[in-house]
Amino acid sequence: MRELFFKNNKKILTVKDITLIGMMVAVIEVCKMAMTFLPNIELTTFWVIMFTLFFGWKIVFVIPVFILIEAAIYPFGLWLIMYIYTWPLLALITWLCRKIESVLFWSMLSAFFGLGFGLLCAFPYVLINASGGGLAAGLSAAFAWWIAGIPWDIVHGVGNFVLMLVLYHPVRKIVGKLGALV
Repeated sequence: MRELFFKNNKKILTVKDITLIGMMVAVIEVCKMAMTFLPNIELTTFWVIMFTLFFGWKIVFVIPVFILIEAAIYPFGLWLIMYIYTWPLLALITWLCRKIESVLFWSMLSAFFGLGFGLLCAFPYVLINASGGGLAAGLSAAFAWWIAGIPWDIVHGVGNFVLMLVLYHPVRKIVGKLGALV
Protein backbone atom coordinates (compact mmCIF):
# COMPACT_ATOMS: atom_id res chain seq x y z
CA MET A 1 0.00 0.00 0.00
CA ARG A 2 2.90 2.31 0.69
CA GLU A 3 3.82 2.19 -3.03
CA LEU A 4 0.46 3.74 -3.93
CA PHE A 5 1.21 6.83 -1.89
CA PHE A 6 4.97 7.07 -2.20
CA LYS A 7 7.45 6.63 -5.05
CA ASN A 8 11.11 7.34 -4.47
CA ASN A 9 10.16 8.90 -1.12
CA LYS A 10 7.85 11.41 -2.85
CA LYS A 11 4.13 11.54 -2.17
CA ILE A 12 2.01 10.53 -5.15
CA LEU A 13 -1.34 11.01 -3.43
CA THR A 14 -1.93 13.29 -0.50
CA VAL A 15 -4.91 13.17 1.82
CA LYS A 16 -6.20 16.23 -0.05
CA ASP A 17 -5.89 14.31 -3.36
CA ILE A 18 -7.75 11.30 -1.97
CA THR A 19 -10.51 13.58 -0.66
CA LEU A 20 -10.75 15.35 -4.00
CA ILE A 21 -10.91 12.02 -5.86
CA GLY A 22 -13.71 10.85 -3.57
CA MET A 23 -15.61 14.07 -4.17
CA MET A 24 -15.22 13.76 -7.95
CA VAL A 25 -16.52 10.19 -7.87
CA ALA A 26 -19.43 11.28 -5.68
CA VAL A 27 -20.36 14.10 -8.07
CA ILE A 28 -20.33 11.72 -11.05
CA GLU A 29 -22.34 9.07 -9.21
CA VAL A 30 -24.93 11.47 -7.77
CA CYS A 31 -25.47 13.11 -11.17
CA LYS A 32 -25.76 9.69 -12.82
CA MET A 33 -28.37 8.56 -10.30
CA ALA A 34 -30.28 11.84 -10.48
CA MET A 35 -30.63 11.56 -14.25
CA THR A 36 -31.54 7.88 -14.55
CA PHE A 37 -35.13 8.79 -15.46
CA LEU A 38 -33.87 10.34 -18.73
CA PRO A 39 -32.95 7.73 -21.37
CA ASN A 40 -29.33 8.14 -22.51
CA ILE A 41 -28.99 11.64 -21.08
CA GLU A 42 -26.11 11.69 -18.63
CA LEU A 43 -23.55 13.97 -17.02
CA THR A 44 -20.82 11.36 -16.72
CA THR A 45 -19.26 12.43 -20.03
CA PHE A 46 -19.40 16.08 -18.95
CA TRP A 47 -17.74 15.38 -15.60
CA VAL A 48 -15.03 13.07 -16.98
CA ILE A 49 -14.08 15.81 -19.43
CA MET A 50 -14.24 18.63 -16.89
CA PHE A 51 -12.41 16.74 -14.15
CA THR A 52 -9.69 15.74 -16.60
CA LEU A 53 -9.30 19.38 -17.64
CA PHE A 54 -9.31 20.68 -14.06
CA PHE A 55 -7.42 17.99 -12.18
CA GLY A 56 -5.36 16.18 -14.83
CA TRP A 57 -3.78 12.90 -13.77
CA LYS A 58 -6.10 12.43 -10.78
CA ILE A 59 -8.76 11.23 -13.24
CA VAL A 60 -6.83 7.93 -13.47
CA PHE A 61 -8.03 7.21 -9.93
CA VAL A 62 -11.54 8.61 -10.38
CA ILE A 63 -12.58 6.40 -13.30
CA PRO A 64 -11.72 3.01 -11.72
CA VAL A 65 -13.43 3.96 -8.45
CA PHE A 66 -16.51 5.12 -10.39
CA ILE A 67 -16.56 1.81 -12.31
CA LEU A 68 -16.19 -0.21 -9.08
CA ILE A 69 -19.09 1.65 -7.49
CA GLU A 70 -21.21 1.05 -10.58
CA ALA A 71 -20.28 -2.65 -10.44
CA ALA A 72 -21.38 -2.78 -6.80
CA ILE A 73 -24.74 -1.16 -7.62
CA TYR A 74 -25.71 -2.86 -10.87
CA PRO A 75 -25.59 -6.54 -11.86
CA PHE A 76 -22.57 -7.70 -13.82
CA GLY A 77 -22.98 -7.46 -17.56
CA LEU A 78 -21.10 -6.53 -20.71
CA TRP A 79 -21.58 -2.89 -19.75
CA LEU A 80 -18.85 -3.36 -17.13
CA ILE A 81 -16.30 -4.44 -19.73
CA MET A 82 -17.38 -1.53 -21.91
CA TYR A 83 -16.94 0.96 -19.07
CA ILE A 84 -13.40 -0.30 -18.47
CA TYR A 85 -12.24 1.03 -21.81
CA THR A 86 -14.75 3.73 -22.83
CA TRP A 87 -14.33 6.13 -19.90
CA PRO A 88 -10.50 5.95 -19.87
CA LEU A 89 -10.57 6.56 -23.63
CA LEU A 90 -12.60 9.73 -23.11
CA ALA A 91 -10.21 10.89 -20.39
CA LEU A 92 -7.21 10.20 -22.66
CA ILE A 93 -8.72 12.13 -25.59
CA THR A 94 -9.55 14.99 -23.22
CA TRP A 95 -6.06 15.04 -21.76
CA LEU A 96 -4.51 15.10 -25.24
CA CYS A 97 -6.72 18.10 -26.15
CA ARG A 98 -6.52 19.78 -22.73
CA LYS A 99 -5.13 23.10 -24.01
CA ILE A 100 -8.20 23.77 -26.12
CA GLU A 101 -10.58 26.19 -24.37
CA SER A 102 -13.40 26.33 -26.92
CA VAL A 103 -16.82 25.42 -25.56
CA LEU A 104 -17.80 24.42 -29.09
CA PHE A 105 -14.89 21.97 -29.28
CA TRP A 106 -15.81 20.33 -25.97
CA SER A 107 -19.48 20.24 -26.92
CA MET A 108 -18.61 18.55 -30.21
CA LEU A 109 -16.31 16.06 -28.48
CA SER A 110 -19.11 15.27 -26.02
CA ALA A 111 -21.55 14.83 -28.90
CA PHE A 112 -19.22 12.56 -30.87
CA PHE A 113 -18.53 10.51 -27.77
CA GLY A 114 -22.27 10.05 -27.23
CA LEU A 115 -22.84 9.25 -30.89
CA GLY A 116 -19.94 6.80 -30.91
CA PHE A 117 -20.69 5.21 -27.55
CA GLY A 118 -22.72 2.40 -29.13
CA LEU A 119 -19.96 1.71 -31.63
CA LEU A 120 -17.36 1.59 -28.86
CA CYS A 121 -19.60 -0.75 -26.89
CA ALA A 122 -20.02 -3.10 -29.85
CA PHE A 123 -16.45 -4.43 -29.60
CA PRO A 124 -17.15 -7.12 -26.97
CA TYR A 125 -19.85 -8.53 -29.25
CA VAL A 126 -17.22 -9.19 -31.90
CA LEU A 127 -15.22 -11.33 -29.48
CA ILE A 128 -18.20 -13.13 -27.95
CA ASN A 129 -19.80 -14.04 -31.26
CA ALA A 130 -16.52 -14.73 -33.07
CA SER A 131 -15.71 -17.51 -30.61
CA GLY A 132 -18.75 -19.47 -31.78
CA GLY A 133 -19.02 -18.58 -35.45
CA GLY A 134 -15.80 -16.96 -36.57
CA LEU A 135 -14.79 -13.37 -37.12
CA ALA A 136 -17.47 -12.70 -39.75
CA ALA A 137 -20.21 -13.77 -37.32
CA GLY A 138 -18.68 -11.62 -34.59
CA LEU A 139 -18.47 -8.55 -36.82
CA SER A 140 -22.01 -9.14 -38.07
CA ALA A 141 -23.40 -9.40 -34.54
CA ALA A 142 -21.53 -6.31 -33.37
CA PHE A 143 -22.69 -4.33 -36.41
CA ALA A 144 -26.32 -5.38 -35.86
CA TRP A 145 -26.10 -4.44 -32.17
CA TRP A 146 -24.59 -1.06 -33.01
CA ILE A 147 -27.15 -0.26 -35.75
CA ALA A 148 -30.06 -1.20 -33.48
CA GLY A 149 -28.82 1.30 -30.89
CA ILE A 150 -28.25 4.27 -33.22
CA PRO A 151 -31.46 6.09 -32.16
CA TRP A 152 -30.25 5.93 -28.55
CA ASP A 153 -26.78 7.09 -29.60
CA ILE A 154 -28.33 10.11 -31.31
CA VAL A 155 -30.17 11.01 -28.09
CA HIS A 156 -26.92 10.45 -26.18
CA GLY A 157 -24.92 12.67 -28.55
CA VAL A 158 -27.46 15.50 -28.61
CA GLY A 159 -27.81 15.37 -24.82
CA ASN A 160 -24.04 15.47 -24.35
CA PHE A 161 -23.73 18.42 -26.74
CA VAL A 162 -26.43 20.47 -25.01
CA LEU A 163 -25.21 19.69 -21.50
CA MET A 164 -21.63 20.67 -22.32
CA LEU A 165 -22.74 23.79 -24.17
CA VAL A 166 -24.90 24.94 -21.26
CA LEU A 167 -22.72 23.90 -18.32
CA TYR A 168 -19.13 24.40 -19.54
CA HIS A 169 -18.71 28.11 -18.73
CA PRO A 170 -20.62 28.19 -15.41
CA VAL A 171 -18.78 25.13 -14.08
CA ARG A 172 -15.41 26.45 -15.28
CA LYS A 173 -16.10 29.72 -13.51
CA ILE A 174 -17.11 28.02 -10.25
CA VAL A 175 -14.20 25.60 -10.27
CA GLY A 176 -11.87 28.47 -11.12
CA LYS A 177 -13.02 30.25 -7.97
CA LEU A 178 -12.65 27.09 -5.94
CA GLY A 179 -9.26 26.34 -7.50
CA ALA A 180 -7.44 28.02 -4.65
CA LEU A 181 -9.00 25.51 -2.29
CA VAL A 182 -7.92 22.48 -4.29
